[in-house]
Amino acid sequence: MTYVVTENCIKCKYTDCVEVCPVDCFYVGENMLVIHPDECIDCGVCEPECPAEAILPDTESGADEWVELNRKYADEWPNITRMIAPAEDAKSFDGMEGKYDKYFSENPGEGN
Repeated sequence: MTYVVTENCIKCKYTDCVEVCPVDCFYVGENMLVIHPDECIDCGVCEPECPAEAILPDTESGADEWVELNRKYADEWPNITRMIAPAEDAKSFDGMEGKYDKYFSENPGEGN
């Protein structure tokens, strides 16, 4: 099992989860985070820390489609190990449906 970041992270990009990760397996894109599924140790400490509830175990319904997206972009985007400010308008995007099709960006963010 691994944990994955799902659609609700897009345009929110809260990094509370990054701060608690013991193995630094988060990677940052322009408008979302991903978890490298081969680096994740399945500890689960990140899941309850996500204000947008965008982190799920890959065994949860619907999470399996996010495993490959997380893997792909974890290999392309920079590592992030410390908390940064969320998107300024994060609250207005939290819970919005269809964010992947409307807003997902393949561009990397800035790691730290």
